[in-house]
Amino acid sequence: MPRTSDTHRFGHRLETLQQLARDVLSHAAKCGASACDVDVSEGFGQSVTVRCGEVETIEYNRDKGIGVTVYLGQQKGYASTSDFSSAAVRDTVAAAIDIARFTAADPCAGLADASLMATAMPDLDLYHPWALPVEGAIDLARRCEAAAFAVSPQVSNSEGASVSTQEAHFISANSHGFMGGYPTSRNYIACSVIAGEGDGMQRDDWYSTARSGTALASPEAIGDYAARRALARMAGRKIKTCQVPVLFEAPLAASLIGSFVHAVSGGALYRKSSFLLDSLGQQVFPDHVSISERPFLPQGLASGPFDNDGVATRDREVVANGILQGYFLSAYTARKLGMQTTGNAGGCHNLLVHGGDLDFQGLLRQMGRGLLVTELLGHGVNYVTGDYSRGAAGYWVEGGEIRHPVEEITIAGNLRDMFRGIVAVGSDTLCRGSKQVGSILIDRMQVAGS
Repeated sequence: MPRTSDTHRFGHRLETLQQLARDVLSHAAKCGASACDVDVSEGFGQSVTVRCGEVETIEYNRDKGIGVTVYLGQQKGYASTSDFSSAAVRDTVAAAIDIARFTAADPCAGLADASLMATAMPDLDLYHPWALPVEGAIDLARRCEAAAFAVSPQVSNSEGASVSTQEAHFISANSHGFMGGYPTSRNYIACSVIAGEGDGMQRDDWYSTARSGTALASPEAIGDYAARRALARMAGRKIKTCQVPVLFEAPLAASLIGSFVHAVSGGALYRKSSFLLDSLGQQVFPDHVSISERPFLPQGLASGPFDNDGVATRDREVVANGILQGYFLSAYTARKLGMQTTGNAGGCHNLLVHGGDLDFQGLLRQMGRGLLVTELLGHGVNYVTGDYSRGAAGYWVEGGEIRHPVEEITIAGNLRDMFRGIVAVGSDTLCRGSKQVGSILIDRMQVAGS
């Protein structure tokens, strides 16, 4: 557990959150609840946006809350409050119990098994308070945007540069005796600019996010890269309809892996709304693709010793040599499927996608001729069938080199075929959230153009 002296910036000490959790559990038991789960949290932060050198917004946020879930047998009720007073705690528990009384019994409802609760609470180095005064944040944002404008006179406008710092801490507890929690931080610098004029305008952006402010890319590097991306998109054109290899740039490759996670998560599986039903032990990716889950990475953006059910997380291989080894299950969805929780209530924990040693330029050379996708539009994914159709923009590649920007096209395929058709995963790994993956090259997709 982090040292309590590290959390002096919060309005309430971690011990106070722990006592509030104990009070909820105690009162729920007195009111007749057979089981109870509680989350107590507090967070604060600031965000600054500068546009064309002028401060556009300064936002401060400070939040706190208690969420209470109670069970009367297999009847479940939930209520929440932002008031930490004793009276509010009692009223919130009473409200949750009243809701449970009028809720139909669900045979799968209830806490996860007591034997699965987390007991080890390693310090994963997730809290790096950034004492950044608002004047300092404004300066960083101005430097970021100025670096973008300095790239070329063709960078004609800006949607703004932003700097955000966020800190939070929480306690989760339940009537099995589980109690755990810790402070976290998350920071980012972002820039979005416009190049060109009139009908030829193009926009693009870039950002960096990390637990620690010192781990962020420099504001100048972010602004410079955002500008170069916008400039590179100028004079985009359509291409003729064709079937070609498609390379998903790393930020978009993460969304592909997100589609995989959704398809093998408990909610989609028990509702039978996934194209990967009954795929455990089956070949889902080529044998050169493996996916690991690593919840204990220091400073990881999705690290944590337990999930939202209090279940201990663990290192595991989700996909080994292309074969699906495990789903993403909470206690509830596992019971619906007649299985055991995988410690994924609330989502996945640092998925690392392994698939090759080629850098981005190496992927372009391997593709030879095809489409590099850098932007996706719309939400055309049918998870029941796996059908995939998205508006897209990017670049046409010939001879392993980018030739010209492409816009106003649609790419289409089926996720089952797309996953099996992954030729390579790049070494240009980008970490912006729970999935760490490089660019992904797919052997063939339908590209609809002119």
